[in-house]
Amino acid sequence: MKHLLYLLLTILAPLATAAETHRVDVCVYGATPSGIVAAVAAKQEGCSVLIVEPGRWVGGILGAGIKPLQDCPVPVAVGGLTATGVFKMGKQPDVLRQDFANWLAEEKIPVIYEQRVQRVEKAGASIAKLILELAQPDKHGIPAPTATQKEVAVIEAKVFIDASYEGDLMAAAGVKYAVGRESAETYHEELAGVGPTTNWTPIDPYVVAGDAKSGLLPWVEADHGLPKGAADDYTQAYNFRFYVTRDPAKRVPFEKPANYDAKDFELVGRYVEHLVRTTDDASKLTKRLRDIFPGWLNSGEYNYKRESLITMAPLGLSRFYQDGTWEARSKVWRQHQDYLSGLHHFLSTDSRVPEAFRQETAELGLDQTMHADTEGWPNQLYVRITRRMKGPYMLTLADVWNQTKTEDGVGLALYGVDIYPVRRYVVANESGKIGVATEGNMFVGGSHGTGHPYPIPYRAITPKADECTNLLVPVCFSASYIAYASARMEPVFCVLGESAGIAAAQAIQADVTVQNVDVAQLRDRLLKRGQILEWTEELAQQTKQRRSDIEMGEWASQQEWNDAKPGWEWLFPFIDTNKDGKIALAEHTAFQDYKKQHPDWQKRLREELKK
Repeated sequence: MKHLLYLLLTILAPLATAAETHRVDVCVYGATPSGIVAAVAAKQEGCSVLIVEPGRWVGGILGAGIKPLQDCPVPVAVGGLTATGVFKMGKQPDVLRQDFANWLAEEKIPVIYEQRVQRVEKAGASIAKLILELAQPDKHGIPAPTATQKEVAVIEAKVFIDASYEGDLMAAAGVKYAVGRESAETYHEELAGVGPTTNWTPIDPYVVAGDAKSGLLPWVEADHGLPKGAADDYTQAYNFRFYVTRDPAKRVPFEKPANYDAKDFELVGRYVEHLVRTTDDASKLTKRLRDIFPGWLNSGEYNYKRESLITMAPLGLSRFYQDGTWEARSKVWRQHQDYLSGLHHFLSTDSRVPEAFRQETAELGLDQTMHADTEGWPNQLYVRITRRMKGPYMLTLADVWNQTKTEDGVGLALYGVDIYPVRRYVVANESGKIGVATEGNMFVGGSHGTGHPYPIPYRAITPKADECTNLLVPVCFSASYIAYASARMEPVFCVLGESAGIAAAQAIQADVTVQNVDVAQLRDRLLKRGQILEWTEELAQQTKQRRSDIEMGEWASQQEWNDAKPGWEWLFPFIDTNKDGKIALAEHTAFQDYKKQHPDWQKRLREELKK
């Protein structure tokens, strides 16, 4: 009997552990907004589609703090599913995640959660199989450093779309890519490479003040010594786009990290001392302290304050994430959480911090209503940039400056060159005095850039034909570090996602490689679906009129206000005093006067909402 049981178990064991095989037309890796739009587009063109998502949530960073229209200065330059679908979604993270999930359910698109790339098998230059491993994020959303089960599933697809923020499928497929900063000479970009010093502050950087031999304080690096314009492996800062609250019903306390040591935040203490010593006005001091924590209040959520030497996210860690293993990425993600929690504790307890601000900070906790299943922590770290494919076309600063012409554009981008600091280091000022500064920070052109959207060519989302023939990359697309800093916005990712989905369907229907898709037919189909592929004088005039109205303080509808002021939708009924569904110049002027008269206007109006 025991022998028969052993024989039965021996026969069944391989069956129980055998990887499940899924066969579809299109496999999308990453349930980011771009990935979801790509999947919906391919499904609408008649393809069978499957999404693989390493986490257990959909929506990427739009489900973790950023709003759909937040980085879209010219909405009329965006069409297709991004305009009709994504832009019509809610504004809060919890609502957005549900909106994306509902969209996928309506389109009957299945999602495999908590599985990620283990390896890829290729047949020539084509991906034949994607083998997945099981790796479940922890209770706060931090990715698992190692998989709990290997070869848990196999995906066979005719075309793959890598819409992840990390480009893992692209890398596993052997497609060449870049990380870090190119030199100014590489693509003839005057903004590229090591940049000028920013935020220089006369703070002693040494463990023992004045003693260089004692070593540097935590969160300060030695200068690598490379000249301005040189290439290096640094990349711009990441951070959480998080919500805080004082409301006991919503508040989740920041937990002091298990490895917390006040000495790790000595730099913060010295910076606070500097601010207290050099800032006479109490309100200005409070503002500078809030720049450290919780940071810059963007559209309801907090973001990195780039003008502050120290703020709510660590510097210098993103370079270890961009091309790292999951073990390295998990560590970086956890370091961001520990830093934020530790910073909160330090500013709540250190005697160098003014007492009123210590109390103010101590009262703040994470808002669990935004991320109920991760105890208030955003489920997605804002990973601004990682790998960048080296495709047939390399987007560069010349494209951003409207100095190139292409015939295969599959979407428009418009934003300034938006880069957060890459490092904090020891450097002397012009007088030779040692201090601490940041480097790499720039926002050239502001949110509107040149004011003239530029096309992203189809060749920028396809690998070179000798590297992979059935892969499209709408997020980690082919661009220099500088150009990517302009084009890296979620609306652009979504637009390119739709273009990738349609291109995948056409490649399958024509039985050709993604490189041999008929671009004229692709563009024609995208236009019929409502995509905007070229910037016209008519669109320019629409934008000019819209900006003129907004600058004057007039909005024709609640929706127009919502589009222009993401995160401030709740203010509309307070400003629209005559309740005609519009905001006239007189109403907006009256509101500005109210704000001047009441510095605590936000608190007052939010209390009115509760009544």
